[in-house]
Amino acid sequence: MRSALRILCLHGYHGNAEVLRRQMAPLASALPSDVELVFVDAPSLSVRDFGWWHEGFSGWERTRDWVGALMSSGPPFDGIFGFSQGAALTGLLAAVRESEHPRPVADFGFAIMVGGFTSNLPQHARLFQHKLRIPSVHIIGRGDVIVPKRDSLLLADRFTDPLVIEHAGGHVIPGGAVATRTAQFLSEYARTARKAS
Repeated sequence: MRSALRILCLHGYHGNAEVLRRQMAPLASALPSDVELVFVDAPSLSVRDFGWWHEGFSGWERTRDWVGALMSSGPPFDGIFGFSQGAALTGLLAAVRESEHPRPVADFGFAIMVGGFTSNLPQHARLFQHKLRIPSVHIIGRGDVIVPKRDSLLLADRFTDPLVIEHAGGHVIPGGAVATRTAQFLSEYARTARKAS
């Protein structure tokens, strides 16, 4: 039987699936038990080099195609969760989902971004010509010195009706009230999706 929600989880730069699993533990413990979190490693050439792309977004197209193939190869994903560079990738994938035809990535219904930022490359700007309609959550640390709050808010502003959740911490995936609110978002999404089907 398929889980209620299946979420693809994308790690940050120089991270990997196992690191993200540990970073997400406080948030994951608040999620309903039937949420399936799928952690993957970036398609890097070496373990020390894990990243979805490198300087100047070099490797972005390869990553987009790799994630697209992954999403098309098994049961569908309801949403994508990304942390740091993985959050920036999540935003780009949401934009590709709404702007590129034919779509290089399978459809998904929501995006959750923690400590995310936007690309300032001209080829990515065209993807964000219109605000994205996909439901989105943006978790932002007021004390984040790696991805400042203003950069995460710029990403949130690319979406029509973003749910912005701020916390007092830094570049982390928090638990507590933030995790509870994220779990509420997922429960609301699942209810709406069930009614629509």
